[in-house]
Amino acid sequence: MKAKSLQILIKHFSEIRDKKEMENFLAGLFTFAEIDEFVRRIEIVKMLKEGVSQHEIAEKLGVGVATVTRGSKEIQKGNFKNIN
Repeated sequence: MKAKSLQILIKHFSEIRDKKEMENFLAGLFTFAEIDEFVRRIEIVKMLKEGVSQHEIAEKLGVGVATVTRGSKEIQKGNFKNIN
């Protein structure tokens, strides 16, 4: 993702102050399929942090092992500290 695009997203997300406003923003910005994909990726991170194997995660969530591996690499980089 281009740095400028990321900064634009950060700006708009950081200006949202309550859950209802966030719900409206996300529902207007993304399709339900896109939202489901974001949630699936968060679940991948949670399961990795719980010590579930990559192959088991891929099977349980119906994603490719490469998707799970990407999540694992991001954790190793120090990302997703706020996801438990």
